[in-house]
Amino acid sequence: MLLESLLTLGPTFIKLGQLLSTRPDVLPPSYIDVLSALQDEVPPADWSAAKTVIEDEIGPVDEQFDDFETDAISGASLGQVYRARVDGDPVAVKVRRPNVQSLVETDLRVIRWSLPILLRFVGEGRAFSLENLADEFDKTIREEMDYEREATMLTEIRSNFAEEDRIRVPDVLESYSGPRVLTMEYVPGTKINDIETLEQKGIDRNQLAETLQRSYLQMIIDDGVFHADPHPGNLAVTDDGKIIFYDFGMSGRVDAFVQEKIVDFYIAVANQDIDSILDALIEIGTLSPDADRAVMAEVLELAIADARGDDIEQYRVQQIIGQIEDSIYEFPFRLPKNLALVLRVATVVEGVCVTLDPDFDFIATATTYLTEQGYREESVRKYISASGEQIRQTSESLIEVPPKLERALDNLDREATTITVEVNDPGRIFDRLAKRIIYGLLLSVGLVSTAIIYAFRGLDLAVIVSGTLSGVLILLLYLSFRRRRRGLRAKPQFTRQNLRQRRREE
Repeated sequence: MLLESLLTLGPTFIKLGQLLSTRPDVLPPSYIDVLSALQDEVPPADWSAAKTVIEDEIGPVDEQFDDFETDAISGASLGQVYRARVDGDPVAVKVRRPNVQSLVETDLRVIRWSLPILLRFVGEGRAFSLENLADEFDKTIREEMDYEREATMLTEIRSNFAEEDRIRVPDVLESYSGPRVLTMEYVPGTKINDIETLEQKGIDRNQLAETLQRSYLQMIIDDGVFHADPHPGNLAVTDDGKIIFYDFGMSGRVDAFVQEKIVDFYIAVANQDIDSILDALIEIGTLSPDADRAVMAEVLELAIADARGDDIEQYRVQQIIGQIEDSIYEFPFRLPKNLALVLRVATVVEGVCVTLDPDFDFIATATTYLTEQGYREESVRKYISASGEQIRQTSESLIEVPPKLERALDNLDREATTITVEVNDPGRIFDRLAKRIIYGLLLSVGLVSTAIIYAFRGLDLAVIVSGTLSGVLILLLYLSFRRRRRGLRAKPQFTRQNLRQRRREE
């Protein structure tokens, strides 16, 4: 029903559903599973309407192209792709759907108007993610409709992989492109999830998975610009084993700070240093500082084991879920705007790599890449430098502490020491405790009074009034002891584990 509704609502909501499918910080796992099946495949618009868009942008079709196939080879919610020829060479022509921009603008206004209502029904952590999601979605869908931006991103990424012989990025024909039309070199290949065909062609699937992960490590950590929609429909493989990237409409940039923290995160994962992983997630803004570190450490240990391809005992997963539910903590993960696309990439790439090779070791590949690029050595140098600074500060403290200690002891001896205690109570625990004490005292007085009046006067109006007030106090006291369950409880999701489970069920 949910998928049918999104498809009926049109292109904006199809894209919104796809974006939500990569946001476990917004929706629970059951919704994520359903939305992950949402495919952005819709019948193409009539050729006459598409032709009008092409001719408005670059001129008459018959004059600009040697040959143009009027049947689209793919259709999506925002655009469609045709095959053609320019100077005898095959090209792919991506055309934005006619009038789609006005439709998207209307839908975006509806989403913006609805957001304040939704925020009233979610906890603080979810509200943070929902607001960022709305901003991210608005920005992403506008960028995806701008084919000039897509051409710029495609050209930059192609340049970054110019010396990489295992990656193939189509070239852009600038004179045949515009804001609503993008003409590219046509590069055919086998879909990356067509395992049977890849096997028939003798292509090493483990090598493909490694190449794919290394390419995204390079884009995100080194280049700072990346292809952000790596689902199987946008990835193909040439007959000689090169990975082809299609559709750069969804692409993004990573600033230097985020790059540095992602490196810290990967190095901590490579070293299996759980505390450093948690610190990196907190610094980057992905993990709430108030999260239960002990529980999150357990979750991360299982996630690392899964990423390494280890089998995870089901009882351990259930044990962690029980800890999470028993602690009733608020969902600790949230996604800052500058990280949402990075998470989408990480999630989808993992799924593709596991499809290619169920035993693929993400951590080993990332560790090798970081070592080759010198990041791990740099991390060691930073650690040594920080340790030296810490030793210097400790030495200074050892010199300064004795005189300060002597002065403090002198003050204690003269009884001239005053201790001021400030209690920080962000959870208003003392307020609730005081209310409970007052309710309890009033209830005690009310019950005694009711009993005395009833003993001397029997059942009359005074007894009813006193009893009613006591009943109200009982209710208030009961409510004060109830703890609100805020937000949605989290359940760890393990891609490889889920894949094995599905295979066993099949």
